[in-house]
Parts: sequence; structure tokens; C-alpha cells
Amino acid sequence: MIRIDGVSKSFRGVQVLDGVSLELATGEHAALIGANGAGKTTLIRCLLGEYRCEGSLHVDGLPPRERRAEVLHTVGFVPQLPPPLRMPVGELLTFAAQLCRSDRAAMEEVAERLGLEIGPLRRRAFSKLSGGQKQKLLIAVALGRSTRLLVMDEPAANLDPEARATFFELLAERSRDTTMLLSSHRLDEVAALVQRVVELDKGKVVLDDRVAKTGSLDAKLRCTLRLASPEPAVSRSLEAWGFRSANGGCSFEGRVASPDRLRFFAMLSRYSGLIEEMNLSQDEAGGA
Repeated sequence: MIRIDGVSKSFRGVQVLDGVSLELATGEHAALIGANGAGKTTLIRCLLGEYRCEGSLHVDGLPPRERRAEVLHTVGFVPQLPPPLRMPVGELLTFAAQLCRSDRAAMEEVAERLGLEIGPLRRRAFSKLSGGQKQKLLIAVALGRSTRLLVMDEPAANLDPEARATFFELLAERSRDTTMLLSSHRLDEVAALVQRVVELDKGKVVLDDRVAKTGSLDAKLRCTLRLASPEPAVSRSLEAWGFRSANGGCSFEGRVASPDRLRFFAMLSRYSGLIEEMNLSQDEAGGA
């Protein structure tokens, strides 16, 4: 599906990509990781035909720079930074649907599943949306159409826990017949979503390895925990994850998307001294 052979790219004499070679088979899910400035976004922009580069690059057999319109028609793309568009949300969805020859209603359905109600926002400029709203809309445009390749640059960075769980469900629905390339500077953000990890450092591939992929993207974990005493800060954090409280704010119960478990544990680690007991179990109702 993707073939990159000896791709190099420089900006004003600074080498950003240095002989990158990579192949991604149809249906494969890979993470592209590395520190900020490692070259991830530049490689993606070359892949989408935005930049000229040295070397050879093909998407589904087509060179993206020379056949950009055809390549972009087959790619669902979520950028790292939202474009500075002043177009109203309604017009943007219509434009995207016409450009991609897709169904606008399907994009709106994905947006609403992510918790973004399109109706009240139809006349609001895209640039006036919050960061989370922009991200949900961009994901809706990418996933609300039939594509064989998804390229996503930090796709869940601005999503709340509930929207992240829905995002994983949406990816699970597409996982069998869609090739995915997910870029992130943190492996824990994407490890559960992929079977392969490719790491860039200073524009070079320094790691290309298979990873064990366990469970389903839409699986959930049932979590119960008890605090030694009520603590408003813990309550606010857990409520943001959709947890319900009981016993005067000392007991909590909720569900965590399986791919988000590391993020959830990182949040809990701030309050580890207050946690007396915690239990996790696979939740059959969550799609496991």
C-alpha cells in the first residue's frame, strides 16, 4: 500500500529526512513515533504529495506528488495542527464531501458519535471552534468516508476520554480492511492500536519492529476503586473519565477504553497515596 525508498528532504540546508525506506502492506497498522523534530510530519507531508523530496515514494502504486489528486482521494488524513480555515462548519462539510465524493451525512454521523453536535455549529467558522471541536470535525471528515488508507498525525491529542473511547471504536470498525499509519511522539498513545512500530530519529529509521497486539480497539475495562477519604481533585479527574461516585465520594466505578489504560494509570498516579483499593476486569458490555 505504501512504499518509501531512500526518501530525503532538506529545508534551507537542514536535513530533516535522511534516506528513509519503509513499506506498509495493505491492511497493516503501524505507528510512526519519535521526538518532536524527528521528521514524522515531514514524512507524512511527502507521503501526501505536499513536498517534493529525493528518493521514491508510492501510495497504492501511485507517486503522490505527480498524482496527488488520485492519491488524496484514497487517503483519510487527520493533521497534527488544524488548518486556519475561516469557512463555516456547514460549508466545510459540504466542500469536503464534494471533494472526496462522499456522503456528508456520514461525516456528520461520525462527528455526533464523537460528541460534536453539528447543528448549532453550522454557521460558526472552523477557526472559532475549540481545539477539541476542531479535532473531532477533522476526524469526522477522515473517517466519514470510504478510504483504504488512514494517515493520522497525533489524532487523539485534543480529545476528551469519552471521545477517545469512541475514536477507538471507530478505528476498530475500520481495522480489517484499512491500512493505518498513526504518528505520535509517545508510544503509549498508539501502541495498542498497531501491530508495528517505526521510530524516526534525526530523519532516519532507527527502529522497525513488530509488537504484540492484544484485545480489540473497542474493548473496555471495568474499574472500581476506593479512596481513603473524599478528595475533590480526584473526583473531578474521575468524573472527566465518566466515572460515577458513591459512598460520599470515596468509591468510584467506570469504564476505560482498553487502548487508554496507560493514560488512565498515568492520571491515577498523581493520587496514588489516596487509593486504598482498585480492581480492573474485562468488560463484556464494552465490546470485549
